[in-house]
Amino acid sequence: MNRKKDDEESQGNEKSQDVDEEIKALEQSDEDVEEEYTDEEKDRLKRRFLLRRFWQSAAGFWKAGSLISWVLCGALLIIILLSLATSYGMNVWNRAIFDALEKKDSASVFFLSLIYFPLLAASVLLMVLQVYTRMTTQRRWRAWLSNHLIERWLANGRYYQLNLVSGDHQNPEYRIADDTRIATEAPVDFVTGVTWAVLSAATFIVVLWTIGGALTVNLAGFSLTIPGFLVVAAVLYAVVASGSMVIIGRRFVAVSERKNQSEAEYRYPLTRLRENGESIALIHGEEEERSGVNKALAAVLRNWRNICIQAMRTTIVSQTSSYIAPILPVILCAPKYLDGSMTLGQVMQAASAFTIVQAAFNWLVDNYPRLADWTASAHRVASLERSLDALERAESGEGVPRIEHDKGKVAALRLRNLSVTLDDGTAVVKDAEVEICPGEKVLVVGESGTGKSTLVRAIAGLWPWGEGDIEVQKNAKLFLLPQRPYVPIGTLRRAATYPDAAESRSREEIAEAFKKVGLGHLADRLEEEGPWDQTLSGGEKQRLAFARIFLQRPDIVVLDESTSALDPPSQDHLMKLLYKELEQTTVISVGHRPELEAFHTRKIVLERRRGGAKLVSDVYLFPKPGRARLLHRWLRRRPRKARKQSGN
Repeated sequence: MNRKKDDEESQGNEKSQDVDEEIKALEQSDEDVEEEYTDEEKDRLKRRFLLRRFWQSAAGFWKAGSLISWVLCGALLIIILLSLATSYGMNVWNRAIFDALEKKDSASVFFLSLIYFPLLAASVLLMVLQVYTRMTTQRRWRAWLSNHLIERWLANGRYYQLNLVSGDHQNPEYRIADDTRIATEAPVDFVTGVTWAVLSAATFIVVLWTIGGALTVNLAGFSLTIPGFLVVAAVLYAVVASGSMVIIGRRFVAVSERKNQSEAEYRYPLTRLRENGESIALIHGEEEERSGVNKALAAVLRNWRNICIQAMRTTIVSQTSSYIAPILPVILCAPKYLDGSMTLGQVMQAASAFTIVQAAFNWLVDNYPRLADWTASAHRVASLERSLDALERAESGEGVPRIEHDKGKVAALRLRNLSVTLDDGTAVVKDAEVEICPGEKVLVVGESGTGKSTLVRAIAGLWPWGEGDIEVQKNAKLFLLPQRPYVPIGTLRRAATYPDAAESRSREEIAEAFKKVGLGHLADRLEEEGPWDQTLSGGEKQRLAFARIFLQRPDIVVLDESTSALDPPSQDHLMKLLYKELEQTTVISVGHRPELEAFHTRKIVLERRRGGAKLVSDVYLFPKPGRARLLHRWLRRRPRKARKQSGN
């Protein structure tokens, strides 16, 4: 089963790459033939390729081997055909009832009245089944596409890397949550509507041709016979109405796309305001935040005004059409009814059929605004897919240099001819050669901007851009502590065991770890749910991160400014505890405080240089044999010296 899934994913990635290469080729051709295409033509071509990219991905719902997707589509088609049959039955009933009324045939009127109710019940039942089948298809398709996007987004830290690279992928969470919904709901509605429109148009055009027959017009002694005049009138009317909608609403797609983007950009500062409420409140940054929110809101309102203008234009066409369509066939049939060649029932049947044909022909008129909204959302989903494609290529090393990650045999961590770059090729760290043995405690220092944190991300496998090799000891468990530890939503127990499940450690184990790191006062609140990310201070979050280390007990720990929010005594306590509890664990620290040297056996210095920071110093802080034992002794003696000095 897993092998089949892997094969399907591999084939999907290959097709994704083919479409993405076409888009890249288009962009390259734009550069080569700058004079040949206008900006509008280039934009139109790119949008077309983005739609292809969307369908290449979204069509996987039917290619994934799920039988239910095909069953739902087949059921939807059958229901549409049965609904069309009931619609035709209603049309015939309409003719019969008016003919009976014209003849004052009470028996026929009574009989037709009885027939109407089962016909109505069948029509309503079929419409209910159509709604259920259609919405079930939409729900399952959205679930599949959302899972597909989320899986790609979360793989290999791409959700983080998207913040570091250029491209049209802003607010990916909005694209996954909202644009995916629109992009999967609308096509099902469109296909259902188009199928109904085509079949009903074909059916009721025959009705119009049969009932209306030919119309002879006498003008100034000249006689003109129009065969199937109701069909001709319906076609001409539809061409005028649909053509008017296309011309008037041609900018709807671009306006809708800008509106969706501005909505996402408006949500972003509001989310940031909530997430960083404490920091903003402490320095009274409300006015500046309000300025940013107002600017985003102004963009939303400006784009909504543009949408309003487009909607007003399209409403002129759609509303005019809705009033003319039912009246026009009655006016056209009036001469034949007055001369006795058509019955009242035939006139009413023709009017009903004409309305149905117009609804079919004017499907574009009624759905153009929503079609534009769907196109905009499909473009945004496809743009996110393209950015994920680019990250995938970087991971595979295709087209761009890539840092290789291998399994080492002896060293805990080894950097071989490692160069770390930005996604555009700008060097950050150049030609690093480092070998760290198991159990070593290494401090990485350097002034701000030398690329220390970027180097840490490369070691963790989150930064693929660059060249060279990073070897991590085989089967070694690596654990990274960032400067700002993440605190998930839920109980404090879940926050302590993250990224493992909350039940992976007992309450006693967690409480013991909390006492070690100075969070003993929270040990009784492990099962309490709350906004812990907002409740805990920066120092408490860093203590929580150290508690995770003692619960996880990894082989390699990477600390990226992980004690920056702690006071020196608390930092000393946690570092001493780390050395004592995990003596055999390899520790790599990034920090600025000189006090950290006391807890490390080795120091590596990065210095900013033209063309990328370089390793300029690699020294042992305790060069004599038995340095670990001496460090241990020094750490034990340090508190006694402090107490003696305080006693003096």
